[in-house]
Amino acid sequence: MRNNNLLGTGVALITPFNEDYTIDYQSLERLIEYLIKNGINYLVVMGTTAESATLDYHEQNDILNFVKKIVNRRVPIVFGLGSNNTTQLVKSIHSIDFQGIEAILSVAPYYNKPSQRGIFNHYDIIAQNTSVDIIMYNVPSRTAIHIESNTVADLALKHHNIIGIKEASGDINNCMDLVSKCPDDFMIISGDDKMTFPIMSLGGCGVISVQAMAFPNLFSTMVNACLEAEYDVAKKKHYELLKSVDLFYVDGNPSGIKEALFFKKICNSSQVRLPLVKMDVDNAKKMHLVL
Repeated sequence: MRNNNLLGTGVALITPFNEDYTIDYQSLERLIEYLIKNGINYLVVMGTTAESATLDYHEQNDILNFVKKIVNRRVPIVFGLGSNNTTQLVKSIHSIDFQGIEAILSVAPYYNKPSQRGIFNHYDIIAQNTSVDIIMYNVPSRTAIHIESNTVADLALKHHNIIGIKEASGDINNCMDLVSKCPDDFMIISGDDKMTFPIMSLGGCGVISVQAMAFPNLFSTMVNACLEAEYDVAKKKHYELLKSVDLFYVDGNPSGIKEALFFKKICNSSQVRLPLVKMDVDNAKKMHLVL
């Protein structure tokens, strides 16, 4: 693989908030220690699950520096850095201290709905302007565009520092196309919890997960079993996780996982920032029963 440090279970960290919407660093530290202790392989800071759209530049930098300090190089860190303004994104890349950062996770340019040629040029520019590896992120449900497998393959062939793609299209045929068209060392990373086992059985190398924050040991066991080609073990864990996975997303992400972490007493609150709201009371009760 192009970066063996990013095999296995990555977790898309939430940003814990206090009830007054300020950042709860005490809970964030507790969460990081819980995840590392329970076998996750790397952390993703400032992904969608972090509610990055509601955090300003200074908050994002403060959180990144805090995570670096607490992690202290025990596991790799991936930093979410994407935009629908390519020029502004390059400026942001040049302003970041990449010491202690393994790679960036860069979502497809949203809202503008560029052509495949526009998407190619966007990532082409990013690859020319960063000193760390790049993971592309295909999530059409949020961006309104799909990065086609041919576009991914062309970028993978041109830029060795584009190491992989977080694939969250929900299209298993697209996943097979990626595996068949991209170089053998290109990393197909599941971006959908319930699709992790199928994607890995087809040639994927891991996941960037939300559900794994609630069940890090169980999720890591499944992923590690896939990496060892122990698919009977992985299959059992997959169906165990499948029983609850939809509940984490029924009221939007990260409302579900925040309720779970609050119930487990890892976070002091389940607060989210508007326009998101806390999990519905009835759904929260279901979550408590699952946990």
